[in-house]
Amino acid sequence: MQPSSWLVRHLKHIPRGGNVLDLACGTGRHTRHLLVEGFKVTAVDLDISGISDLESRDDCRILSTNLEDGNPWPFDELFEGIVVTNYLHRPLFGNITKSLSANGVLIYETYMVGNEQYGKPSNPDFLLKIDELRDVFGEPLNIISFNQGYVADPKPAMTQQICASN
Repeated sequence: MQPSSWLVRHLKHIPRGGNVLDLACGTGRHTRHLLVEGFKVTAVDLDISGISDLESRDDCRILSTNLEDGNPWPFDELFEGIVVTNYLHRPLFGNITKSLSANGVLIYETYMVGNEQYGKPSNPDFLLKIDELRDVFGEPLNIISFNQGYVADPKPAMTQQICASN
């Protein structure tokens, strides 16, 4: 599967070779793209079976963890970039911001209210409110780009996208 066009468009804001956290990486479509582009990646998901082929790489650290079980945030280090796609667990917002290095860049995109008409997710707990990413990350960070509304690719959906720097 191809990387998100939002990610591809905004990768230029993260210094090449920088450490990037791919949060809730799933099968690793963004982890793989980041590695090809020369980044060092920490790939995190509860189920890492889709990225187990990357475990032997020196430029990729893989961590299997449940980010929603109330345990402490598993990262002490700072990242030049943090990527979050199609994942929402609001209690992590503060940790995401605190884990960005000086001039670190957040690239975040996920579903928002209105997505119910296009399919899953449809549970309000997993849908951003209007302007939520801008409201949450716009104060501690500097917004580079923000978008929300209907997208046709890779499938029809209502999404919200932000790229912001520390």
